[in-house]
Amino acid sequence: MTNRKRIQHVFVEFIPSSLAEDTLYISLPYATVAHRCFCGCGEEVNTPLSPTDWMISFNGIAVSLDPSIGNWSFACQSHYWVTNNTVIPAPRWSKERIRKGRAYDAVMKDDYFSASPSPTSSEAVEPSHRISVSSWANRMRKRLGL
Repeated sequence: MTNRKRIQHVFVEFIPSSLAEDTLYISLPYATVAHRCFCGCGEEVNTPLSPTDWMISFNGIAVSLDPSIGNWSFACQSHYWVTNNTVIPAPRWSKERIRKGRAYDAVMKDDYFSASPSPTSSEAVEPSHRISVSSWANRMRKRLGL
């Protein structure tokens, strides 16, 4: 995949069993986004929406997904961003980079799910806590070479 590609998005309750080309299906009730791989290989790509996976933004006209989508388990090994209904190719990752990215994701998920419950809106979060979490995340990125 070398060129940018415009796609469409469809908000659905259930992801259809047959996915159309160049279409991003978004199920908010099930916090899932699905599409056929935008490289053209035809593989089905599922991206769960959660604080530890992907997030979607909708500006009233177009959608974006964050972070990038790396199809490391597919033969195509495609990697791209979906930004404002445009697929933007991203550099391929080496096996070592993929390993480090997966390790980083696992550490961040473990940290997120083992953390204490979030404070309610009436509780203040100490600024020192926000700084220490940010510092910890930066240390993990450096340690994993990200």
